[in-house]
Amino acid sequence: MPSAPPLTYLNGFLLFATAFIAGGLNAVAGGGSFISFPTLIFTGVSPIAANATNNTALWVASLASAGAYRRDLDVDRRTMLILSIVSLVGGLLGSILLLYTSGDVFKKLIPYLLLLATVVFIFGESFKQWLQSFSRADTPKSPRLIYLVVAQLIVAIYGGFFGAGIGILMLASLTFFNIRNIHAMNALKTWLGTCINGIAIVPFIFAGIIAWHQTIIMAIGGALGGYFIANFARQIPSIIIRRFVSIVAISMTIYFFIRS
Repeated sequence: MPSAPPLTYLNGFLLFATAFIAGGLNAVAGGGSFISFPTLIFTGVSPIAANATNNTALWVASLASAGAYRRDLDVDRRTMLILSIVSLVGGLLGSILLLYTSGDVFKKLIPYLLLLATVVFIFGESFKQWLQSFSRADTPKSPRLIYLVVAQLIVAIYGGFFGAGIGILMLASLTFFNIRNIHAMNALKTWLGTCINGIAIVPFIFAGIIAWHQTIIMAIGGALGGYFIANFARQIPSIIIRRFVSIVAISMTIYFFIRS
Protein backbone atom coordinates (compact mmCIF):
# COMPACT_ATOMS: atom_id res chain seq x y z
CA MET A 1 0.00 0.00 0.00
CA PRO A 2 1.44 3.40 -0.92
CA SER A 3 2.04 5.68 2.00
CA ALA A 4 0.39 9.04 2.34
CA PRO A 5 2.34 12.08 1.08
CA PRO A 6 3.90 14.52 3.55
CA LEU A 7 1.26 16.67 5.16
CA THR A 8 1.72 20.31 4.16
CA TYR A 9 0.20 23.22 6.07
CA LEU A 10 -2.18 23.92 3.19
CA ASN A 11 -3.37 20.31 2.98
CA GLY A 12 -3.66 20.13 6.76
CA PHE A 13 -5.86 23.22 6.82
CA LEU A 14 -7.97 21.88 3.94
CA LEU A 15 -8.48 18.51 5.67
CA PHE A 16 -9.34 20.18 8.98
CA ALA A 17 -11.86 22.51 7.32
CA THR A 18 -13.59 19.78 5.30
CA ALA A 19 -13.69 17.44 8.30
CA PHE A 20 -15.21 20.27 10.34
CA ILE A 21 -17.99 20.61 7.76
CA ALA A 22 -18.35 16.82 7.39
CA GLY A 23 -18.69 16.35 11.15
CA GLY A 24 -21.44 18.95 11.26
CA LEU A 25 -23.29 17.43 8.31
CA ASN A 26 -23.10 13.94 9.80
CA ALA A 27 -24.54 15.23 13.06
CA VAL A 28 -27.50 16.86 11.30
CA ALA A 29 -28.28 15.21 7.97
CA GLY A 30 -25.50 12.78 7.06
CA GLY A 31 -23.40 12.78 3.91
CA GLY A 32 -20.18 14.14 5.38
CA SER A 33 -18.09 11.54 3.55
CA PHE A 34 -19.04 13.14 0.23
CA ILE A 35 -16.77 16.01 1.28
CA SER A 36 -14.09 14.42 3.46
CA PHE A 37 -13.28 11.32 1.35
CA PRO A 38 -12.65 13.18 -1.96
CA THR A 39 -10.58 15.79 -0.11
CA LEU A 40 -8.19 13.10 1.10
CA ILE A 41 -7.75 11.93 -2.49
CA PHE A 42 -7.30 15.51 -3.71
CA THR A 43 -4.47 15.95 -1.17
CA GLY A 44 -2.62 12.93 -2.54
CA VAL A 45 -3.71 10.05 -0.29
CA SER A 46 -4.24 6.81 -2.26
CA PRO A 47 -7.91 5.71 -2.61
CA ILE A 48 -7.83 2.73 -0.22
CA ALA A 49 -5.77 4.62 2.36
CA ALA A 50 -8.15 7.58 1.97
CA ASN A 51 -11.13 5.33 2.66
CA ALA A 52 -9.49 3.85 5.77
CA THR A 53 -8.35 7.28 7.00
CA ASN A 54 -11.76 8.85 6.43
CA ASN A 55 -13.47 5.96 8.23
CA THR A 56 -11.14 6.27 11.23
CA ALA A 57 -11.36 10.06 11.52
CA LEU A 58 -15.15 10.25 11.27
CA TRP A 59 -15.55 7.27 13.61
CA VAL A 60 -13.73 9.22 16.33
CA ALA A 61 -16.01 12.19 15.64
CA SER A 62 -19.12 9.97 15.79
CA LEU A 63 -18.35 8.65 19.27
CA ALA A 64 -19.75 11.86 20.77
CA SER A 65 -23.02 11.34 18.86
CA ALA A 66 -23.26 7.76 20.09
CA GLY A 67 -22.84 8.95 23.67
CA ALA A 68 -25.48 11.65 23.23
CA TYR A 69 -28.02 9.07 22.01
CA ARG A 70 -27.38 6.49 24.74
CA ARG A 71 -30.52 7.40 26.71
CA ASP A 72 -32.70 6.83 23.64
CA LEU A 73 -31.57 3.23 23.14
CA ASP A 74 -35.00 1.92 24.07
CA VAL A 75 -34.67 -1.32 22.11
CA ASP A 76 -35.05 -4.91 23.17
CA ARG A 77 -31.68 -5.99 24.58
CA ARG A 78 -31.69 -9.31 22.73
CA THR A 79 -32.33 -7.58 19.41
CA MET A 80 -29.69 -4.93 20.08
CA LEU A 81 -27.10 -7.55 21.09
CA ILE A 82 -27.73 -9.64 17.98
CA LEU A 83 -27.60 -6.62 15.65
CA SER A 84 -24.43 -5.36 17.38
CA ILE A 85 -22.69 -8.70 16.82
CA VAL A 86 -23.88 -8.81 13.20
CA SER A 87 -22.61 -5.24 12.68
CA LEU A 88 -19.19 -6.16 14.09
CA VAL A 89 -18.94 -9.27 11.91
CA GLY A 90 -20.13 -7.46 8.77
CA GLY A 91 -17.89 -4.44 9.34
CA LEU A 92 -14.90 -6.74 9.83
CA LEU A 93 -15.69 -8.71 6.66
CA GLY A 94 -16.15 -5.51 4.64
CA SER A 95 -12.85 -4.03 5.79
CA ILE A 96 -10.96 -7.27 5.06
CA LEU A 97 -12.60 -7.34 1.62
CA LEU A 98 -11.30 -3.81 1.05
CA LEU A 99 -7.77 -4.88 1.96
CA TYR A 100 -7.91 -7.72 -0.57
CA THR A 101 -9.10 -5.32 -3.27
CA SER A 102 -6.30 -3.94 -5.42
CA GLY A 103 -5.80 -0.20 -5.53
CA ASP A 104 -6.56 -0.06 -9.24
CA VAL A 105 -9.82 -1.99 -8.86
CA PHE A 106 -10.94 0.16 -5.93
CA LYS A 107 -10.08 3.31 -7.88
CA LYS A 108 -12.35 2.12 -10.68
CA LEU A 109 -15.10 1.29 -8.16
CA ILE A 110 -15.06 4.76 -6.52
CA PRO A 111 -17.43 6.46 -9.04
CA TYR A 112 -19.95 3.62 -8.72
CA LEU A 113 -19.70 3.52 -4.93
CA LEU A 114 -20.25 7.28 -4.83
CA LEU A 115 -23.16 6.92 -7.26
CA LEU A 116 -24.75 4.27 -5.03
CA ALA A 117 -24.24 6.41 -1.93
CA THR A 118 -25.63 9.48 -3.75
CA VAL A 119 -28.77 7.62 -4.86
CA VAL A 120 -29.27 6.29 -1.33
CA PHE A 121 -28.84 9.77 0.14
CA ILE A 122 -31.15 11.55 -2.32
CA PHE A 123 -33.90 8.93 -2.46
CA GLY A 124 -33.38 7.37 0.96
CA GLU A 125 -36.17 9.36 2.59
CA SER A 126 -38.66 8.40 -0.14
CA PHE A 127 -37.54 4.78 0.10
CA LYS A 128 -37.95 4.87 3.87
CA GLN A 129 -41.48 6.28 3.55
CA TRP A 130 -42.32 3.62 0.97
CA LEU A 131 -41.16 0.89 3.34
CA GLN A 132 -42.99 2.57 6.19
CA SER A 133 -46.26 2.27 4.26
CA PHE A 134 -45.90 -1.49 4.58
CA SER A 135 -44.95 -1.41 8.24
CA ARG A 136 -47.98 0.70 9.16
CA ALA A 137 -50.26 -2.27 8.68
CA ASP A 138 -50.77 -3.79 12.09
CA THR A 139 -49.77 -7.38 11.70
CA PRO A 140 -50.36 -9.92 14.47
CA LYS A 141 -46.78 -10.97 14.15
CA SER A 142 -43.65 -8.86 13.71
CA PRO A 143 -41.32 -9.75 10.85
CA ARG A 144 -38.82 -12.45 11.71
CA LEU A 145 -35.58 -11.22 13.22
CA ILE A 146 -33.60 -13.22 10.67
CA TYR A 147 -34.63 -10.82 7.89
CA LEU A 148 -33.40 -7.83 9.87
CA VAL A 149 -30.17 -9.68 10.65
CA VAL A 150 -29.55 -10.41 6.95
CA ALA A 151 -30.30 -6.79 5.99
CA GLN A 152 -27.99 -5.48 8.71
CA LEU A 153 -25.21 -7.89 7.67
CA ILE A 154 -25.36 -6.61 4.09
CA VAL A 155 -25.31 -2.98 5.26
CA ALA A 156 -22.42 -3.72 7.64
CA ILE A 157 -20.30 -5.38 4.94
CA TYR A 158 -20.90 -2.41 2.67
CA GLY A 159 -20.09 -0.07 5.56
CA GLY A 160 -16.79 -1.80 6.31
CA PHE A 161 -15.87 -1.68 2.63
CA PHE A 162 -16.89 1.92 1.87
CA GLY A 163 -19.34 3.39 4.35
CA ALA A 164 -21.11 6.36 2.79
CA GLY A 165 -24.89 6.09 3.15
CA ILE A 166 -25.02 3.31 5.75
CA GLY A 167 -26.99 5.44 8.20
CA ILE A 168 -29.83 5.96 5.73
CA LEU A 169 -29.83 2.29 4.75
CA MET A 170 -30.12 1.30 8.41
CA LEU A 171 -32.94 3.76 9.07
CA ALA A 172 -34.85 2.31 6.14
CA SER A 173 -34.49 -1.28 7.30
CA LEU A 174 -35.29 -0.44 10.94
CA THR A 175 -38.46 1.36 9.82
CA PHE A 176 -39.55 -1.66 7.83
CA PHE A 177 -39.02 -3.97 10.76
CA ASN A 178 -41.46 -2.19 13.05
CA ILE A 179 -38.98 -0.05 15.00
CA ARG A 180 -41.03 3.13 14.67
CA ASN A 181 -39.79 5.48 17.38
CA ILE A 182 -37.51 7.90 15.50
CA HIS A 183 -35.33 8.58 18.56
CA ALA A 184 -34.87 4.86 19.21
CA MET A 185 -34.09 4.31 15.51
CA ASN A 186 -31.51 7.12 15.45
CA ALA A 187 -29.93 5.86 18.65
CA LEU A 188 -29.72 2.28 17.39
CA LYS A 189 -28.52 3.43 13.96
CA THR A 190 -25.77 5.54 15.54
CA TRP A 191 -24.67 2.72 17.83
CA LEU A 192 -24.60 0.12 15.04
CA GLY A 193 -22.74 2.53 12.75
CA THR A 194 -20.16 3.04 15.51
CA CYS A 195 -19.76 -0.75 15.76
CA ILE A 196 -19.30 -1.11 11.98
CA ASN A 197 -16.79 1.71 11.57
CA GLY A 198 -14.99 0.91 14.82
CA ILE A 199 -14.29 -2.74 14.03
CA ALA A 200 -13.26 -1.85 10.47
CA ILE A 201 -10.37 0.17 11.89
CA VAL A 202 -8.70 -2.94 13.36
CA PRO A 203 -7.68 -4.57 10.03
CA PHE A 204 -6.73 -1.13 8.71
CA ILE A 205 -4.33 -0.66 11.62
CA PHE A 206 -2.68 -4.05 11.11
CA ALA A 207 -2.41 -3.39 7.38
CA GLY A 208 -0.76 -0.04 8.08
CA ILE A 209 -2.89 1.89 5.59
CA ILE A 210 -4.22 4.63 7.87
CA ALA A 211 -2.63 8.04 7.33
CA TRP A 212 -2.39 8.97 11.00
CA HIS A 213 -1.40 12.63 10.67
CA GLN A 214 -4.38 13.23 8.40
CA THR A 215 -6.59 11.16 10.72
CA ILE A 216 -5.72 13.19 13.82
CA ILE A 217 -6.34 16.53 12.10
CA MET A 218 -9.64 15.32 10.61
CA ALA A 219 -10.81 13.71 13.87
CA ILE A 220 -10.33 17.00 15.71
CA GLY A 221 -12.03 18.95 12.92
CA GLY A 222 -14.89 16.47 12.68
CA ALA A 223 -15.52 16.45 16.43
CA LEU A 224 -15.53 20.26 16.60
CA GLY A 225 -17.77 20.46 13.54
CA GLY A 226 -20.20 17.96 15.01
CA TYR A 227 -20.49 20.13 18.11
CA PHE A 228 -20.53 23.67 16.70
CA ILE A 229 -22.08 23.27 13.23
CA ALA A 230 -24.85 21.03 14.50
CA ASN A 231 -26.10 23.78 16.82
CA PHE A 232 -26.05 26.31 13.97
CA ALA A 233 -27.46 23.96 11.33
CA ARG A 234 -30.50 23.11 13.44
CA GLN A 235 -31.71 26.65 12.75
CA ILE A 236 -31.64 25.95 8.99
CA PRO A 237 -34.45 23.89 7.38
CA SER A 238 -33.20 20.33 6.90
CA ILE A 239 -34.32 20.35 3.27
CA ILE A 240 -31.76 23.08 2.50
CA ILE A 241 -28.96 21.09 4.14
CA ARG A 242 -29.96 17.93 2.30
CA ARG A 243 -30.03 19.81 -1.02
CA PHE A 244 -26.56 21.18 -0.34
CA VAL A 245 -25.22 17.68 0.40
CA SER A 246 -27.02 16.31 -2.68
CA ILE A 247 -25.36 18.92 -4.93
CA VAL A 248 -21.95 18.08 -3.47
CA ALA A 249 -22.59 14.34 -3.84
CA ILE A 250 -23.69 14.65 -7.47
CA SER A 251 -20.72 16.90 -8.26
CA MET A 252 -18.22 14.51 -6.67
CA THR A 253 -19.76 11.52 -8.45
CA ILE A 254 -19.60 13.23 -11.85
CA TYR A 255 -16.02 14.35 -11.16
CA PHE A 256 -14.82 10.82 -10.36
CA PHE A 257 -16.63 9.36 -13.37
CA ILE A 258 -14.85 11.91 -15.59
CA ARG A 259 -11.55 11.30 -13.80
CA SER A 260 -11.79 7.53 -14.23
